[in-house]
Amino acid sequence: MKLRKYFAIRFLIWALTIWLGVSIVVFLVRIMPSDPIETMINRLNNVSGGSTMPESKIAAQREMFRVQFGLVGTLWQQYWESMRNLLTFNFGPSFSSYPTEVSFLIGRAMPYTIGLLLGTSLISWVLGNAIGLFVGLNPRKWYSKTLETVSMCVYPTPYFIMALILLILFCYLNSFFPLTADLPNYFSFTPYYFKKLFNSFFLPASSMIVLGCGWWIISMKSLSNSTSEEDFVHYARLKGLKNRTISYSYVFKNCILSQVTALALQLGGIFCGAMMVEVMFGIPGIGGLLQMAVVQSDYNLMLSIITISIVAVATATLIVDLIYPLLDPRIRYS
Repeated sequence: MKLRKYFAIRFLIWALTIWLGVSIVVFLVRIMPSDPIETMINRLNNVSGGSTMPESKIAAQREMFRVQFGLVGTLWQQYWESMRNLLTFNFGPSFSSYPTEVSFLIGRAMPYTIGLLLGTSLISWVLGNAIGLFVGLNPRKWYSKTLETVSMCVYPTPYFIMALILLILFCYLNSFFPLTADLPNYFSFTPYYFKKLFNSFFLPASSMIVLGCGWWIISMKSLSNSTSEEDFVHYARLKGLKNRTISYSYVFKNCILSQVTALALQLGGIFCGAMMVEVMFGIPGIGGLLQMAVVQSDYNLMLSIITISIVAVATATLIVDLIYPLLDPRIRYS
C-alpha cells in the first residue's frame, strides 16, 4: 500500500511538473515583443523578389497565418488551444520553415541530441563514479590527490567554455577535426558515414564527458571516503573480509544510491549543456533548432522544443524515481 502511494505521488509530481512548465512557456512565448507573423510575411516578400503586395492581400495573408498558427483570440483562448494541440502532439507548421511541419524538423534533429545526451551521460556517470570510488578508497595516494585536484578544476567550467577550448586546440590550431559537424544528408550503414559521425561527435562528446566526470568524481569521492569510515565498514574489516568485498558490498552499494538520485537531479543541466555544445559545434540537433526558433521568433518550433525538453527531463526523472525502490530496500519497507 505504501509502495502504491510512493508511485502515485511520483506520477502526480511528474504530471504537475509538465503542466506547470509548459504553461509558463506558453505565456512567455506569447508576450515576446517580436511578431512572428510580420517576420514571416516580410520573409515571403523578400523571397518573391521584393515585390510589394496590395494591402488587402497582406491583411488577408496575415489573418490566415494567425488562424493557422493559433494566434487568434484572447491570451487564455490561445493558451487552451496550445495545450490541446500539445497534448495531441499537433505542433503545426514552422514559422521559419513554412510550410514544413514542426514534427518533421524535430524528428530529423532528435536522434543527434538523444545520441549525444544519452551516450555522454552514461559514460560520464559510470566512468566518474568508478574513478571517484577509487579515489575515495585511496585518499592518501598521490594519484588520488591529483585526480581530485583536476576534477575540482574541471567541474566548474561551463560547457561552452570547454567546447571553445577544444575547438581552438583541435580544430583551429590543429586541424584534427572539422570546425563544424560534417554529416551526410542521409543515414547509411557504411564506413564513410560512421567515419563522418565519429569526426563530428568526438569533440562534443569529449567536452561533455570530461565535465560530467568532474562532478561525479568529486561527489563519489566524498561519499565513499565518508562511508568507508562508518562503523559497519570498520566491523567488516575486523571480520577479516577482503578489501574487494568491502569496497563493493559495503561502500559502493551504499554510495551509488545517492549517485542515482543525483543523476536525476542533473538531467536538466546536462540537457541544456548538450544543446549549447550542439550550437558550438554545429551539430544539426535540437540545440540548433532552438537557436533558429529564438532568432526568427518561431513560436511553434520554440514551444514544441521546450515542451519536448520538459517532458523528456521529467520522464527521465520519473523513471529514476520508479526504479529507486528496486535499488534501495529501505524505501520498499518504509
